[in-house]
Amino acid sequence: MTTPPDFATLCNFRDLGGWRTGDGRTVARGRLYRSDSLAKLAGDDLERFAALGVRTVIDLRYPWEIADRGRAPESLGVTWHNLSIEHRPYVQADIDPDVDPWRHLADRYAEVAEDGVAELRRALEVIADGEHPLVFHCASGKDRTGLLAALVLSLLGVDDDQIAADFALTEHATDRLVAEWRDRNGGATPGWPAYGRAPAEIIRLVLADLRAAHGSVRGYVTGRLGVGEETIDALRARLLTGTNPLPTQGTTGSTPTTLTR
Repeated sequence: MTTPPDFATLCNFRDLGGWRTGDGRTVARGRLYRSDSLAKLAGDDLERFAALGVRTVIDLRYPWEIADRGRAPESLGVTWHNLSIEHRPYVQADIDPDVDPWRHLADRYAEVAEDGVAELRRALEVIADGEHPLVFHCASGKDRTGLLAALVLSLLGVDDDQIAADFALTEHATDRLVAEWRDRNGGATPGWPAYGRAPAEIIRLVLADLRAAHGSVRGYVTGRLGVGEETIDALRARLLTGTNPLPTQGTTGSTPTTLTR
């Protein structure tokens, strides 16, 4: 499997493949990608993206974000789902610098997990049912995308250390995310100095909160989201590959494709 291309227009695109599961299997490469907004795709990046064979896109943004900034170019010919999982808007650039930022963001993720039940359930179903490569994304590919990625990886049997490592890869995109925000806001500086950051601590708090409230991440998915076991089985059948004859306890797994810098 070839690695994803470097995109000039995207800064937070990556393959979710390569992580190892507790039963010695591997998340397959080239089947599921996460990204920042595909509305930015243009020029030669359109051909690079098309070469991945993606046939389905899940856009996690609000409809008003799509109206303002566009959606994945229709020329790509993908099946496009708008599943807006966040129901309580907030402005990250205006977060009070005096609050605990990682706890604050984890609490916002908890709101998404509580409010976006129908959309998260449908997103997992679409991923499980797909026969071709799929991309899901929000605006920066960090928060809404990070939550869905964590749910998928957890259901596949990937441990928290690797889920946190995947989440924190967005840190490589922080400078470009800040630059994009400045471009959209006349060169201003975000009021919150940690804008665009994605330290592993955030998703660790989120996973701990889900377990505290629902017993396990799987318990949240089957209970609160109402996702059937058959969907989880289909997700695992589609996205896991191979066996590991000599599983290593506590392995951190393969490093997924790094971000465009």
